[in-house]
Amino acid sequence: MNQFKKLAVTLPFCIALITPMVSVARDHDDDDRDHKVHRYYDKEHKDYHEWNAAEQSQWRAYWETEHHPYLDWDRANDEQHRAYWRWRHEHEHDHDHDHDRDDRDHR
Repeated sequence: MNQFKKLAVTLPFCIALITPMVSVARDHDDDDRDHKVHRYYDKEHKDYHEWNAAEQSQWRAYWETEHHPYLDWDRANDEQHRAYWRWRHEHEHDHDHDHDRDDRDHR
């Protein structure tokens, strides 16, 4: 019975010590989920593009250049995505070249 009393006193104390650590770890995991990198494959040019602030800026510039109202990437259809990638490759000099080609010579 004496061991049960020790356990009854010790267990809540241990839980109280561990709970903040679990909470911090969970918050860190949530941050990682919020900052996942999105990469998109451009079939016509056989390369990947990382969606980041710079690419978002180019997407907005594309819509301004085309004189169309802005459309969020997630709402655009496949043809609009393809048209954007074509435009992006025509305007690569305006961008920081953060995409990766998959047909490069890997020597």
